[in-house]
Amino acid sequence: MNGYRPVPIPAHLPDRLTISLWDFSWYVRTGSGEPFEDLDRSAAEAVDRGYNAVRICAMPFLLFGSGLDTSALRLDRLGGDYAQRVRWYDVGAATVIDAREHLLALFRALDAHGLVAILSSWEYQQSSSFAVERDWFDALMAVPPGERPLRLADAMADLIDFLTIAGLDHCIAFTELHNEVQFTHLVDGLEAEWGEDGGNAAILELKQSLTAALDRFHGRHPDRPVTVNYAHVPVGVMRGIPDNVDVLVVHPYIYGVLDETTAAFDLRGSLEDFPREQVDAFGLLRDGAPAATEWMLPPDSSWKLEATIVGKPEIFFHDWVDPDAFDRFLYERYESHRNEMDRTLVDWIAVAADHALSRDIPVVFGEGWIGYTPLHGDFEEGPVGAEFCRRAVRESRGVGAWGTIVCSNAAPHHPMWADVALQRECNALFTAPSVPSLHQ
Repeated sequence: MNGYRPVPIPAHLPDRLTISLWDFSWYVRTGSGEPFEDLDRSAAEAVDRGYNAVRICAMPFLLFGSGLDTSALRLDRLGGDYAQRVRWYDVGAATVIDAREHLLALFRALDAHGLVAILSSWEYQQSSSFAVERDWFDALMAVPPGERPLRLADAMADLIDFLTIAGLDHCIAFTELHNEVQFTHLVDGLEAEWGEDGGNAAILELKQSLTAALDRFHGRHPDRPVTVNYAHVPVGVMRGIPDNVDVLVVHPYIYGVLDETTAAFDLRGSLEDFPREQVDAFGLLRDGAPAATEWMLPPDSSWKLEATIVGKPEIFFHDWVDPDAFDRFLYERYESHRNEMDRTLVDWIAVAADHALSRDIPVVFGEGWIGYTPLHGDFEEGPVGAEFCRRAVRESRGVGAWGTIVCSNAAPHHPMWADVALQRECNALFTAPSVPSLHQ
């Protein structure tokens, strides 16, 4: 133990959180015909599938830290057909919202259906890239990197005050200052990239910054659990997790067979290095695919490429991949990764649970399982992916997790939302009185 006494989980919250990942889509995808056009309907559908919680980007910096007028926030796709076949980016219709009123509308819908929300922020990762104007992004980047966690803490505290005045704060499960802190603009300017093999100075510098921000939030709301969350499970650098988190939130994306394709095709590299001949040799792209370096936004929208951290080769690949060909490609290679993927899933869940137990705090798996697949591919929704969902939920239940997901794609803005039976099954598995871990 580190001497910190965690804030206890409020007694009125569910014993186990069955979480649907609504991220920033709940305000970006609100136009005509969009999945969140009717928030009440979305909430009702979530309950019907067995969920009792949603995890959202609450846009705290925009609403309470930027100083911008948010009464008529214009949101749209990144530009033209760019990223329209990429998960989370396939915005179908432009929208204009009064952002603060939209937050209240969401919480009223959640309250009406008995749902709670995990408050987070994707603002230093991608949220602002969906705004028509760049002032949100510019305001984010104008904050010196070392001050960004503190500004988020203040903004989140103000947002909770706002919900409290509206009588809706009982719908808050807990708060994350930001999503996946080690892969955001929060690490801009650190001595080395924060990661499993990152420099120790960078790891400790980010930890110090986040610790101060969590202290700031605790000073404003001492009775509310708060944390930050991490991509993957940061085995090897758990020392970088602040000592004053009240919940451990990690995202066990196991990738495996997806890692092979990401590395082979350099999807996290540069457009100039995209190995087009190698990709074409496998027949993975649709007819008419341009050169990777030609698949860009127009100059007046190029700031959006900085506002989103998604790799530009990955966007090109997902936009132009033949989803059936890519699914076959994955299935053909899956068997050589199966044991690795299975072992990683079990080990990461166990490591996270053990670390949380050592701190006497709950563990939550807010995202995860296989990884970032193309929008129209169904590897994660198919028989292999669905079984990983079941396995992961059982493992989550087996280690005593407070919250978990069916998988990151189980939300209104993904095709998997239509698989009602799988979501009901997995959520029932997690909330069952006793489900033994398969690795025990």
